Formats: sequence, structure tokens, C-alpha cells
Amino acid sequence: MSTEQFREHLMKFDLTRQEAALYESLLENGKLTGYEAAKLTGISRSNVYASLASLCEKGAAYLEENESGKKYLAVPVQEFCEDKIDQLKKEEDWLVLHAPVQKQEEEGYITISGQEAVEAKARALLKKTEERVYVSGGKSFLEVLLPELTDLSEKGKKVVIITDWKEYEGPGTVYRAEDKKGQAGMIVDSSFVLSGEYGGQSGNTCLYTGQRNFVEIFKEAMANEIKVIELTKGEKN
Repeated sequence: MSTEQFREHLMKFDLTRQEAALYESLLENGKLTGYEAAKLTGISRSNVYASLASLCEKGAAYLEENESGKKYLAVPVQEFCEDKIDQLKKEEDWLVLHAPVQKQEEEGYITISGQEAVEAKARALLKKTEERVYVSGGKSFLEVLLPELTDLSEKGKKVVIITDWKEYEGPGTVYRAEDKKGQAGMIVDSSFVLSGEYGGQSGNTCLYTGQRNFVEIFKEAMANEIKVIELTKGEKN
């Protein structure tokens, strides 16, 4: 994994790009003075001291003071991340308790755009699955959902997979299809559908709905696809 990727992930834990660079440097080099950190990262000394102070406030670094001066050291990655997640969980609990009652809208057709947004919606749907889920897609889509699919299977929920990923060895009844790259499809409890494009080369745009007519059409199309696979290939696992 590249340095840039590591920093991008750190920024999801409320660090700025400069703070992420300094945190990475502290991990790699151990205790550093502000001067040493500036020299190693190429960040100006004035910005380094402000960012190091911010890292300490955010729980990503410690300040050690002794006779030789001040030095900074990184909080272990797992400890830092778990603390942030705990803080967010407390915020979630507070928001759930104090949020105004949400107005119930008639279920419509919602466009989900962006890879992360599509992944988040797919995970959310899987987490509220009560009885069964049918998932259609390629390797990239299934890999993202494996933890949730495994959890559902272990809880005794019905999991059915339609994929062209030949090496798939995850949970569920598997039907080997033709090219599924760039595709994403999911129907949960015969009530909710997520369908569209997903993957590095696609637009990463999906339609989400609970509209009965669309759900029934999608359900029938998926059932027909399974029937064709069974008749032509017999590649059901």
C-alpha cells in the first residue's frame, strides 16, 4: 500500500493531510522534536508545531517533556482508531436519542452515486435483512460485502449469489453466470432492490427502491436468470 493511500485512510479519522503525514512520520521514526518532524516531512516549522499540537488534541500523538526538550510520539494505530470509533459510537447514541422524529415518506426511486455511497447502501441493506438476500455481481462487489454475507449465513438467513467470480468460496448458494463485471444487483426480503453499475471502470451509480412494481420485476428477472443458468450450465454449487 502506498504512502498516499495510508494518509487517505488516516484522513477518514479526522486528520488533515499534514497531520496524517506527521503521524506517519512519527510511526516510522519514533519520538521526534518539532524540528526533526519538519525536516523529515518537508512541512514548515510553524505548520509542524500547530499540526503536532492538533495531533495531541485528537488523540493521535503524545507529547513527552524532559530536560532535553519536547518530543512527540505516535499513539499506536489500533488504539487511535478504536478510540475514534468509540467516540463516534457515543455521538451516534446521542443523535439517535435526540433526533427529531423523521417524517415517513412514500418509498420512491433513489439514485445512489459514488463507489463508497453504493457500498454503504449495500451494507445497510444487508444489515437489515430479516430472511433472505439475493446478490448479483462481480468479484469487486462481492469482496466488499463478504463480512456481512458471512454474518447473515451464520445467522441462518438465506443467501443466494449470482456471479462470474469463479474463485468465490463465500457463503450462500452460488450460481455461476457470464460477465458480471461492472454490475451490482441486490434484492432483500423481496422488499428492497439495489441495482446498477459498480466497479473501477463503471459510473458507480445504482438505483435503490422499495416500490412494489419494480421489486416484482427485478425479482422475476433474477429468478429467470437463475433458471437459465440451471438449464444451460447446471453450475449451481
